[in-house]
Amino acid sequence: MKENLGDTNALYPLVTTLVGSVVDGKPDFATVAHVGIAHLKGITLGMGKIHLTNEGIKANREFSVSIPSVAMVEVTDYVGMASGKTIDKSGLFKVFYGELKGAPLVDDCPVTMACRLIEHVELPTHDLFVGEIVETHADVDVLTNGVVDLAKVRPLLFDMASKKYWSLGEPLAKCWSVGKGYSAP
Repeated sequence: MKENLGDTNALYPLVTTLVGSVVDGKPDFATVAHVGIAHLKGITLGMGKIHLTNEGIKANREFSVSIPSVAMVEVTDYVGMASGKTIDKSGLFKVFYGELKGAPLVDDCPVTMACRLIEHVELPTHDLFVGEIVETHADVDVLTNGVVDLAKVRPLLFDMASKKYWSLGEPLAKCWSVGKGYSAP
């Protein structure tokens, strides 16, 4: 038997990210877990309109998405609680810039991506940003055969229901392989 939970979104946990933009000439960051994949080079962000970071994304049409490791849980949570409108977040991280000067990349994160804004949709309480990845930078120690290895990244996962951060467990099965042994009834 199932219980009706109403309009509860049960897609959690989601990877926790630090979204960056340049506001008034300085990098600003927001902690965002409402991220999605539009296609292989496309990212979507659902960001509350209260974030100062949104202003930089709209003005520059560029942003970064960095993936903090579990070792960064305290500063990542702080960034999510502190408003860029009252706290200068520009000194929280060592940043660098690639091709996009409006996308501050967090050097402290094992993986960071610079994105160009493709579309902005204004929702009642949130901004929906659709971006295209221009470049991805990863620490060499989180790569296996030139590919980002999640076990080495150790990303933070966010769960709204429990209001807790989680970490990844062990791999379960190989995609596009485990199903080959399944026999349909």
